[in-house]
Amino acid sequence: MFNIFNVLLQITPVPRNIPLPLPLPEWLLVFLLVFSFLLHIIFVNLMIGGTVLTLWCQIKGLKDKDYHNLAHEISRTITVNKSLAVVLGIAPLLSISTLYALYFYSATSLTGGMWIAIIPLVTVAFLLTYLNKYTWKVLDSNKPLSIAIIAAATLLFLFIPLIFLVNVNLMLFPEKWGLIKGFFSALLLPNVLPRYFHFLCASMAVTGLFIFWYFGRKSYPFEEYFERLTRYDIQKKAYSLTLAASVAQFIIGPLVMLTLPTKGFNWSLILIILAGAAIALPAMWWIWKSITGAPEDIAKHFWKVVAALSITVIFMGSGRHVYRATALAPHQKLVEIQSAEFERLSKEAREHPTEEKVELKLDTSLGNVAKGAAIFQQNCSSCHKKDEKLVGPPMTEMVSIYKNNPDGLKAWIKKPGKKREGYPQMPTLTQLTDDDRNELAKYILSIK
Repeated sequence: MFNIFNVLLQITPVPRNIPLPLPLPEWLLVFLLVFSFLLHIIFVNLMIGGTVLTLWCQIKGLKDKDYHNLAHEISRTITVNKSLAVVLGIAPLLSISTLYALYFYSATSLTGGMWIAIIPLVTVAFLLTYLNKYTWKVLDSNKPLSIAIIAAATLLFLFIPLIFLVNVNLMLFPEKWGLIKGFFSALLLPNVLPRYFHFLCASMAVTGLFIFWYFGRKSYPFEEYFERLTRYDIQKKAYSLTLAASVAQFIIGPLVMLTLPTKGFNWSLILIILAGAAIALPAMWWIWKSITGAPEDIAKHFWKVVAALSITVIFMGSGRHVYRATALAPHQKLVEIQSAEFERLSKEAREHPTEEKVELKLDTSLGNVAKGAAIFQQNCSSCHKKDEKLVGPPMTEMVSIYKNNPDGLKAWIKKPGKKREGYPQMPTLTQLTDDDRNELAKYILSIK
């Protein structure tokens, strides 16, 4: 283990940690991170998947009115899912920045400009979705413009998660920090794009299930919006989307694992991933049976599918944290050592302060008051002049007060106070020794 630490020290930046206690027990913060992230990511999936489907349906709607109406109905859900995604994103963002402050903010600073750009990009994307939603009827006669609006929103929604992913991915690899030259440099790390495509597939899979449920509700006035498409048609297409996206995840998943550095893998992580994949298999089988079965039975296994895939999501979210904790453990140990050493040195400095010795420049022509004059120049000349007020009284006034009382002058220098209005209180010159005060008083009282 010591050899591993030595190698890491040679190639990896190891800053010291922030010496502050966690506001909550670590296990509770980990639970909040995983749980809140899974809630957040579901609505991010729905926001992105819904925007992509709206764009696709609007393009098909140029020739098919039912798809035009379908696009409108899906677009109405985007703004709600978007708002939930934002609200539910606060908890995981706070949790990860608390648990992994050093890593999160280091990655953020390395991708700085693009990370800050998230705010205006999100704002523009949100406004475009609202514009698409509330100008639907107005732009019914200018559908290409409406499509252009949702296309712009789609591109932004596809790009914004990539910024987040690059940032949270970079925080896992401190050994790469010295090589990164901004966002696009971090984007080229080999595991970024596989993880991104895996995320996009998840978005389409979750959106497919949502569309199946949304248009399958008995309370939904289906016949008011569609003439040719049936409820079964939309549910079958939604299920097909979920199945296709899930199969794609099974293909991309191994690529994600192959491109991730092995430092984060252990048997616990492998078992979690295999368990999550195994639970997803029956869900995919039920979807296939529903698509190929009788139309009246298409919703027969829906809630079993939702339950199985939800458990899979929980396993995969937990696996994400296990990988993160395992990958960062060696570096965290180095940071702990570095921080402990800094704390030790800091404590020593506080308990045994060292004073910087500055050589006095003596004017030998002043004879036996040369040292006192040098001490005065170094410590007193910024506030006192010979015969005029500066910050404090002139030296000639000191002579008139203490001419026959040198001990009184030395006592005042050692423990000054405030005598008169119009003058600030003199600071205590703790750096002076008794010998320094003797020399200083002798010099001041020599002034004529």
